[in-house]
Amino acid sequence: MTDTDIVIIGGGIAGLTVAKGIVEQTDFSVTLIDSKLEANMRRPVDFDARVIALAKRSVEEIRRWGVTLPESVAIKHIEVSDKGAAGLCELSADKFGLTEFGEVVALQRLGEALFSSLQTSRLKRITTSVENISVSQNNHQLHLANKSSLNCKLVIIADGGRSSVSQSLGFSYQQTAYQQTAIICNVKMSERHENKAFERFTANGPLAFLPFTSSPQENTKNEYSVVWTIAKDQADRLLNLSDGHFIQQLQKAFGYRKGRILTVGKKDAFPLALRHADRLIQHRSVVVGNAAQTLHPIAGQGFNLGVRDAVSLVDALKPVADPGAFDALNIYQQTRKADRSNTIGLTDSLVTLFSTSLAPLRIARNIGLLGMNVSHSVQSQFVKQTTGFN
Repeated sequence: MTDTDIVIIGGGIAGLTVAKGIVEQTDFSVTLIDSKLEANMRRPVDFDARVIALAKRSVEEIRRWGVTLPESVAIKHIEVSDKGAAGLCELSADKFGLTEFGEVVALQRLGEALFSSLQTSRLKRITTSVENISVSQNNHQLHLANKSSLNCKLVIIADGGRSSVSQSLGFSYQQTAYQQTAIICNVKMSERHENKAFERFTANGPLAFLPFTSSPQENTKNEYSVVWTIAKDQADRLLNLSDGHFIQQLQKAFGYRKGRILTVGKKDAFPLALRHADRLIQHRSVVVGNAAQTLHPIAGQGFNLGVRDAVSLVDALKPVADPGAFDALNIYQQTRKADRSNTIGLTDSLVTLFSTSLAPLRIARNIGLLGMNVSHSVQSQFVKQTTGFN
């Protein structure tokens, strides 16, 4: 039987981020458990790589922990519009004293950067899965699929929105299905992105275009990662179209803001729902990232909320000798309350307001966009929330 201070279950971006924070900011020993940990770090990065938009604060926190963001693209301008209506708001980072609103990076590249930075004797990696957990007053005993056991003082659950481990430890969730599907793909445009991101609202849901580069060596400046929210019953029809016909439909939804869509890569689809834990802590266990809350991709807040989970948890663990002590975990839960509530509320209300064709709501959202476009104070509040500094 092996002992460690902290076990992190889940070697994805959330798990790697919190692991990096703990080894950089505390003296605790950490064991990271994921059945696909090594394999996930060896996949190639190409044009079809999934990407993430890191808010300004997320970028700063990750860099503060000594991680260099590899081959990222800064978002310096954002255009928010409503298809078929006058509603339009344009934001530029320099007007708010910022160099950028955030950065777009391939998930695989970010994972590799975090993974390679975790070279320390205080972190151990185990490529296996957890079969069950025995709970006692002073520790947890994890029984692993490789037939070994592990004692720890704290279990951090970071294995995503479908975590079976969290439920086995008593975490309960609320869930709201949006009856929407997110189609994710990357495209090449006829014009350069010029560090500009787009959020376009349609009758079926929001459509986001995020600037990125699949091959910095080739100086690609005309690539976008697309998150297209569509009504659930229309998703299969779009996914079954040829690339040419799919591009026609996407161009119709987006318009010609960056010229013509030249090519489209692999298309993936995910059902959308709001799912969030009622509590972030149980006895000697916590949830972070998507295991704590899974949000709609509108406004790109889900992963960034998870980064702030990691920052708050690390801060709560810094001054304590026992990482599983209730007082420390309760501080984490309390410091996350307002941010979680505000971000979940913002995301959910935007989905309701901007995923409808009802005339009164369309009029209201267009008035809101037009008003926001001329009000610096309203823009500032929105920017604070979405960049993580509210």
